[in-house]
Amino acid sequence: MSAPMREGTRLDDLKIDSGILNQPVIETERFVLRPLRPSDAGMIAHYTSDRRVAEGTRAIPHPLPPGASEGFVARALSADRTEDVWAIDGTGHQLAELLGVISLTRMEGDQSELGFWIGAGFWNTGFATEAVEALVAANPHGSRTLFAEAFQDNPGSARVLTNCGFVYLGDAESWSVAREARVPTWTYLRKMG
Repeated sequence: MSAPMREGTRLDDLKIDSGILNQPVIETERFVLRPLRPSDAGMIAHYTSDRRVAEGTRAIPHPLPPGASEGFVARALSADRTEDVWAIDGTGHQLAELLGVISLTRMEGDQSELGFWIGAGFWNTGFATEAVEALVAANPHGSRTLFAEAFQDNPGSARVLTNCGFVYLGDAESWSVAREARVPTWTYLRKMG
């Protein structure tokens, strides 16, 4: 979320066409996964301004610069995006409109990388596991393999992945923008049927 907004990506200027997004709405027991919308930017900024959330990701800076969440939403709604992002929306079940986000980034060879974060107030609720299970079951990219990683100091995210059928692949490192450092990771994969 640290990249600056490009010209023509102001949220006010976006004309959202669900046909262009080509992202399904995926229902779970407690929420739906739906494409982001411009009104999500405020809650995304609220949750990701929490250092703990930012430090659990590779790309969210801390402190969160002005306009970062709006730029993230604009990129997620862009027709030329490489990453599909879904809001975890609980409004249909008397939960918050935005509980977190989950994404799939296209890779070569029918593979995708899964990423997710949950607002800190919703940790340890099973929302992350439910969202990952639903996205894996839907497999909207038609991927034959999904990859994911978790920072080694975040065993909760690793548990989510293993609970959803991801298998440990090995240790690696990834850059964390919020930490301004390389952080040891566990890498996982899930072969799709």
